[in-house]
Amino acid sequence: MKTIRAICVYKTQMFLIVLMLETFALYGQGLNSTWLLGYLSTKGRITFTDTSFNNVTEIRKMPFTDTQGTISDENGNLLMSSNGIFIADATGDTMQNGSGLNPNSFTDDYKQNGLPGSYMNIFIPKPGDTTKYILFHQTGNYFSGSLLSSTEIYYSVVDINYNGGLGKVVSKNNIALNGLFGWGLSACKHANGRDWWVFSISTNADSVFKFLITPDTVYFVGSQYLNLVASIGWAGQPTFSPDGNKFSFSTGYGFPSGNWYHDVRIFDFDRCTGMFSNETLIPLNTDSVAGFGIAFSPNSKYLYASSWHTIYQLNVDTTNVPASLKVVAINDTFASPSPPFFTDFWEMYLAANGKIYITSGSSVVDLHYINYPDSAGMTCDVRLHDLHLLIYHGRSVPNHPNYYLGRLVGSPCDTLTSISDITPHDFKFSISPNPNNGNFKIIYLLPQNKSGTLQIFDITGKEVYKQNLPPWSTMQYISLPKIANGIYNCTITSNNERVHKKLMVFKE
Repeated sequence: MKTIRAICVYKTQMFLIVLMLETFALYGQGLNSTWLLGYLSTKGRITFTDTSFNNVTEIRKMPFTDTQGTISDENGNLLMSSNGIFIADATGDTMQNGSGLNPNSFTDDYKQNGLPGSYMNIFIPKPGDTTKYILFHQTGNYFSGSLLSSTEIYYSVVDINYNGGLGKVVSKNNIALNGLFGWGLSACKHANGRDWWVFSISTNADSVFKFLITPDTVYFVGSQYLNLVASIGWAGQPTFSPDGNKFSFSTGYGFPSGNWYHDVRIFDFDRCTGMFSNETLIPLNTDSVAGFGIAFSPNSKYLYASSWHTIYQLNVDTTNVPASLKVVAINDTFASPSPPFFTDFWEMYLAANGKIYITSGSSVVDLHYINYPDSAGMTCDVRLHDLHLLIYHGRSVPNHPNYYLGRLVGSPCDTLTSISDITPHDFKFSISPNPNNGNFKIIYLLPQNKSGTLQIFDITGKEVYKQNLPPWSTMQYISLPKIANGIYNCTITSNNERVHKKLMVFKE
C-alpha cells in the first residue's frame, strides 16, 4: 500500500421585467456540500453547490488518510467532521467530548492522520430532532500482531445546540453490535421518509448487518445472508444508488504469488423491509489488480467501479447487467507532482454538483472526475488528473448518503403521511432579470431524484424554447437573444407535476 507523502459589466440595450408574486429561498444540496482535504499544517476543502464548487486552502486540526465523515447544515455550512480518531466541530478542532473514538490499540496507531479504511464512519441526522446527529463508526483491530476486521460497530450522538452551536458529543462509543465486520458503513433513508437504515458487511462479504435509527432509538435489526460466494478479504465502498433502489460494494484481494482478484456485487434493495435481493457478482480482474472505488450516477442508472488501473461502467437498469460492462478510463501513470506519486484510482465520490470524483492512493495534487456520469460509455467523459488542488491530498472522500431522499409514495410503509396530508410539490420557481441580450436565470427545486423539463410559450401557446433539467440541478442560465417583446409563459414539468411563471420581455 502506498505511503502518504508530506508534502460584469452588463449591456443596457435591453432589460427583462419578470412578474413574480412570491419570494424564493435558495435550495441547495447543503448537508453533503463539504469535502475536507489534506493532512499537513495547510489543508483544504472543496465546497459544492448543485452546479459548481469552490476549492480553497485552510488551517485546521483535523487530518485525513482514508476515513472521512462530514455533515453540513442546509445552507452548506460545515457542522462537524470525523477521521475516526475524534470528532471536530465547525472550526476543525476537537468538539467538546469529541476525543477518544473507537478505543483500542489499532486506533492509537493511526492518531496522527486518521483511520486508514474507506467509509469507516457516517453522520446521520437524528430523525425527528433537528439538533442531534448520530455518528456510526468502526475501527480495525489486531490479532496476534496482524490486522483484523472491526470487532465492534459503534455509534455516538452529537447535540449541536451546545457551545454556541459548535456542539457537544453527549453520548460516545455506544456498541451497536459485536462481531467481525469488514471496513465500510453505508446508510439509506427508510421508505417512510423519516428513519434511517445503516449497514455493515461481514468480514468475508457474504452477509450484511442491519441497524435502524428511529426518533426513539438506535437498534440492531438482524443480519441477512447475501447468497454470494464469500471473499478471502475485502475493502470496498458499500454504496446505495441515489434513489435507494440499488446497493453495491466491491471486493478485492491478492495472493503471495501476485494473483489478484477483484469483483463488484450489486443488489436490489427494499427500503421498507431493509431486504437485499437479486444478487449479482461481476468479476473485474481484467487488469490483474484490485480496487475499492464504487459510485452511482445521479440518475441511479449507471454504476462506476474502479481498480487501481481501470474505471468501469455498468448499466444497472438493464436486465443483463454483466453484459453492459464497459471500460471508460485507463490510468495513464501521470505523476502528481513527480514520481513515485502517481494518480492511480482509489476511492470514488458522487458530489452535490452531480460529478464523480476519484482520489489516488498516493498523496497528490491532482484528482480525476467523471464529467457526465449519467451518460453511457465514453460519453460520460472521464477527466484524468484534471482537477488541480491547492494542497496535497490522498485517498479520503466523504461518506455521504442521499440525505434528501424522500418517502416512497404508495409503499406499504409510507404511513407517516396520510393522503389528505399530501400537498403539491413546491418547485420554488423564480426567474431573475438579467439585462444582457436576452439572458436570464431560473432557480427551482425538482422533486427528489427526478428530472424535469423547462418550456417557454408565447401568448398564442406556441413553444419557443425547451430544455431538459437534470436531477439534483436547481439553477440554469437561459439565453434567448432573439426573443421578441411580449408576455411569455414559463413552465417546469417534473414527476407529473407542473408550475408556471409569467415572463414579460420589453426591449428598448
